[in-house]
Amino acid sequence: MLVWNELDKLSKQAALTRPAVSAGVEVQAAVEAIISKVASTGDDALLELAQQFDDRQCPRLSVPTSEIEQSASRLSDELKCAIDQAYDNIRKFHAMQLPQPKKLETQPGVTCELRYQAIDAVGIYVPGGSAPLPSSVLMQGVCAQLSGASTIVLATPVKGEEAIHPAILYAAYKCGIKTIIESGGAGVIAAMALGTKSVPKVSKVFGPGNAYVTMAKQLLSQSVPGFAIDMPAGPSEVLVIADKSANPAFAAADLLSQAEHGADSQVLLLSDDETFIKEVNAEIGRQIISLSRAETAKKAMKNSSLILVESIEQAFELSAEYGPEHLILQCKDAYNCLDRVKNAGSVFVGDYTPESAGDYASGTNHVLPTYGYSKTYSSLNLMDFYRTYTVQEITKDGLSRLSKAILPLAEAEGLDAHANAVAIRLNGGKS
Repeated sequence: MLVWNELDKLSKQAALTRPAVSAGVEVQAAVEAIISKVASTGDDALLELAQQFDDRQCPRLSVPTSEIEQSASRLSDELKCAIDQAYDNIRKFHAMQLPQPKKLETQPGVTCELRYQAIDAVGIYVPGGSAPLPSSVLMQGVCAQLSGASTIVLATPVKGEEAIHPAILYAAYKCGIKTIIESGGAGVIAAMALGTKSVPKVSKVFGPGNAYVTMAKQLLSQSVPGFAIDMPAGPSEVLVIADKSANPAFAAADLLSQAEHGADSQVLLLSDDETFIKEVNAEIGRQIISLSRAETAKKAMKNSSLILVESIEQAFELSAEYGPEHLILQCKDAYNCLDRVKNAGSVFVGDYTPESAGDYASGTNHVLPTYGYSKTYSSLNLMDFYRTYTVQEITKDGLSRLSKAILPLAEAEGLDAHANAVAIRLNGGKS
């Protein structure tokens, strides 16, 4: 336990410092080589990378449509119903975000509009690993589906001779995704950015990944004209603000739910009650031993802190400074504390709102800014799958009135042609 008001400046900085993200020169060099290989040989490069990194001796790239359509029959009723329920809730919440065009007459004869247009082609990346991630498919796929994007490409790695998990296929089917690529890492990010015979070129890629995936997204967004990415990505994190009214077992469980993500995850507890912090620490010790990923969670806890603050007000100040991906409020009148929240990716209010709910099925999106980026980035939402553009229409009388603003400004900026484009219209075509 750290007592915040007893720490010096450097110790306070250290307590709120995240583990360093490993993305050194060697990562960039490796990713640049992969991008170059994909640019040169397309599908052949992806097949070669699948053999090299995923141990696939007879790899394929495209998943047949029939496999996607028949995926439900390969799932247990329990898992199928879970995906259905999560899909429904996520769709309801994001459908609420559907944008409506806006039109305004700023002055007589001058009409301006704001219009929304779906990004035509999007890519969804779902990391591989020790378990399938249908929730990641849903969080991104529902948004792509609601936006009306005409091309949706889902890419995910498959290990060895395993078959792609039917939960991934069924979640994709629910989201109307017909193009699924069995390929992962920096290579498939390059393929989606550049296009290959099997992988359609997209305009924007979404989804988390390791250091190589993150590096590929950053490099390609800087070098491929018109290609964009969702947000910077880093290790998972959670910050819990709790007072003596909270349940220490609940707080410990929430901290461990993020700690099990990876050794570089970070969890923080801020409380104004010393006894509560000690109880949470004891609960962590009791709960961690039963976790299948206990060793991972133990490593993450070494990056983490349980901090005694002077007051809950001070806890909110520290939270705003840290800018957590997930912020859990387990304090008295938690909902009424929302006005104090600044710089959080997603907020979980009250004793019975675990972060796990947002990860899977409550309806909000689990793709969130990490590493302090919640100060400038938002959680993934439907608008990330749109672009906006403006429209204006002006009558002759409207232009005449507006010229009183345009002409003096154009003259002040020394842009004669700008002024002439207005004057020639008002003078009947004569300059």
